[in-house]
Amino acid sequence: MKKAVVFDVGRVLFQWQLRALFEKLIADERELDWFLDTVVTEEWHFEHDRGRPLGDMVPERIAMFPEYEAHIRAYATRFNETVPGPVEGTHDIVRGLHSAGVPLFCLTNFGHEFWGQFRPTQPIFDLFDDIVVSGTEEVAKPEPRIYEITEVRSGRSGSDLFFTDDNPANIAAARARGWDAHLFTDAASLEQQLRRSGFLS
Repeated sequence: MKKAVVFDVGRVLFQWQLRALFEKLIADERELDWFLDTVVTEEWHFEHDRGRPLGDMVPERIAMFPEYEAHIRAYATRFNETVPGPVEGTHDIVRGLHSAGVPLFCLTNFGHEFWGQFRPTQPIFDLFDDIVVSGTEEVAKPEPRIYEITEVRSGRSGSDLFFTDDNPANIAAARARGWDAHLFTDAASLEQQLRRSGFLS
């Protein structure tokens, strides 16, 4: 069976930063920093990545910070504005791999409801054979079970999977299962790794 390439999405295929949305809503830089450290944090956001519904998360957070109700609701309804655009160069790599006939998969920590908003806006995902979304599976990287789900759905395991992700913990978990895992830093380095592995000529 042909070896496959598995991409992370956030900060590998697409930029992602909560600040990109909330800097439109909070003008004061110190207040914005406090808000992102205290109210809508990446740690809290990760609960949705793990499968917790926005219908539970948002009212609970509003009860804690009622003065920021409009901002917290914006988190739920304007998520796509936290994605400023593609990571430079990686979409060209995906297209090159697809043209070369390489099987492509995504393994992403992404909330189920947010994925429903974001996926239809990005035709690059049409080039992938399958996409494993943590919020849909209700388990997130680096938990071993989501890697097992990817193995089952891709029909591959161990070194038949080349994986790239920007999070060292996620890379370590993949390597523990024998995957050929590479920490993403930039598109140029990834392209070199893929060439060395024989995916690109």
